[in-house]
Amino acid sequence: MRAKVTERGLTPAPPCSDEVFFRRVYLDVIGTLPAGGEVTQFLHDERPDKRARCIHRLLAREEFNDYWALKWCDLLRVKAEFPINLWPNAVQSYHRWIRDAVKANMPYDAFARALLTSSGSNFREPPVNFYRAVQGREPAAFAAAVALTFMGSRIESWPEEQRARMEVFFSRLAFKGTDEWKEEIVCWEPLEQPEPLDAVFPDGVAITIPTDQDPRALFAAWLTAPENPWFARAIANRVWSWFLGRGIIHEPDDIHPDNPPVNPELLACLERELIRSHYNLKQLFRVILNSATYQQSSVTSAPYPEAEAVFAYYPARRLEAEVLSDALNVLFGTTNAYTSAIPEPFTYIPEEHRTITLADGSITDSFLETFGRPSRDTGLESERNNQVTTSQRLYLLNSSEVQKRIVRGGGRLAKSGAPAKGGPMQAVRQIYLQVLSRFPTKEETAVIREYLQRNGAAPKALKEDVTWALINSKEFLYRH
Repeated sequence: MRAKVTERGLTPAPPCSDEVFFRRVYLDVIGTLPAGGEVTQFLHDERPDKRARCIHRLLAREEFNDYWALKWCDLLRVKAEFPINLWPNAVQSYHRWIRDAVKANMPYDAFARALLTSSGSNFREPPVNFYRAVQGREPAAFAAAVALTFMGSRIESWPEEQRARMEVFFSRLAFKGTDEWKEEIVCWEPLEQPEPLDAVFPDGVAITIPTDQDPRALFAAWLTAPENPWFARAIANRVWSWFLGRGIIHEPDDIHPDNPPVNPELLACLERELIRSHYNLKQLFRVILNSATYQQSSVTSAPYPEAEAVFAYYPARRLEAEVLSDALNVLFGTTNAYTSAIPEPFTYIPEEHRTITLADGSITDSFLETFGRPSRDTGLESERNNQVTTSQRLYLLNSSEVQKRIVRGGGRLAKSGAPAKGGPMQAVRQIYLQVLSRFPTKEETAVIREYLQRNGAAPKALKEDVTWALINSKEFLYRH
């Protein structure tokens, strides 16, 4: 990576500080804000491999399973829709299966094969919901979903003949109702006529499919073969984009010959590592998270667009809606009141759940809507909107709900704001630690002391003012 940066006349950003790394890796790996005690423990750790140890611990946390199940549910369009597609109990079953697969570190090729080839009840065989979540029940829709999810390719840009030949692999997919309300059996129907099917894989290799063989299984075997030109490349590029803000091929859902990787050698290296490890995604995570590229500072003096394209620094990105919601809740000791477009009793609306654990994309609240949670209609990464908007700024600045949380106190900040040895400035230090995962700088401390002298704020008012200022800061709203 450094060679690619320097050959363009750019200077790579220096390594980030321990405080920045610790907050970054918590948010990137488990979608959770670190507690103040965890921060100080890490800062006091003098072992040279403490960052690698931290990464190893986070990959084993339960929050890792919740957060990455959320990521996959976005791509796999997991949400209840009334009265078609996924029914609420199918959503819960599907989410549990995805989370269990993440927890077990199911090899990615096995994960893909299960989604592509499973048959059975949408309630009792969760992976079949991959097809039920697709908008449309014709071979063209299934082929498009498969190409997007597992090949990072938009099939609508393919030549018409190539699309039609791939659609053949999904032409015998059938949906059969049962006596149980909203249950469907997803399966393949053998051809009644004796003639086999002629199909062509996306790489141009033709195949004749026997009448007694599921075409999906043949496609899945082709897709997950180590020599396949799309499979490992698409997921390696997607994982890189999850951690570094953009793909080596940008966008991760737009892989095609006219959109080459900015660093072919790097992408090829990640592909080889994934195949060598038998599609172990956690191992790929470790490789990226331990890299000097991932651990760069987000501060750069290089020209912005060009430096971003070659990963000359870590790109600051606004927290996802669910992660930001949970961060505020853990700081203030509050919970969300969720709603759903699906009427009760047909849906399950959880109470006092962390937002990243929500299974159903149809369950939401005004905060999630305001901060760009995806609708889970398309499976595109771009469906999630992490751009900062005026309504988001106004919500944090002026929302009565936020003001109530600050005034009421609770959560981690309740302890931080309690009278402590050292007076009000010690409380301020603890608020900084909980909100920003660091202590205030000398300059910030001087500003707060001056504020105290000028306004004579009471300890409670000081806590509220500092808290309000910090949760409205870019440093809190962004992973950096």
